[in-house]
Amino acid sequence: METSSPSPQPEMELNQAEDHLRHVEKDVLIPKIMREKARERCSDQVQDFTKCCKDSGFLMVVKCRKENSALKECLIGHYKNPDFYEECKMEYLKEREEFRKTGVRSKNRLQKLPTSI
Repeated sequence: METSSPSPQPEMELNQAEDHLRHVEKDVLIPKIMREKARERCSDQVQDFTKCCKDSGFLMVVKCRKENSALKECLIGHYKNPDFYEECKMEYLKEREEFRKTGVRSKNRLQKLPTSI
């Protein structure tokens, strides 16, 4: 009887899939995950900016500059982080692989975060 050694197939499959990312995956779907995760990680700044806008009404453009700058700085810090991109890409590839196996979308993709910023 032959003994088979554990093969790194799941990792290898992800590496092969990585080479074949479509344009829409690279430029739309992975950035969407990045935006969602960045909003979660910058939730304090999102809340501060939202509160300021609600309290300021039409003057929010002038009154909320500080909160807007803090929110932008936090979000852009995440968007420009190559490790964060890789983390989101791996999450996408795992979800895509799971969808291809089961035909069922991940619950995370169906949940929408409030976009009233």
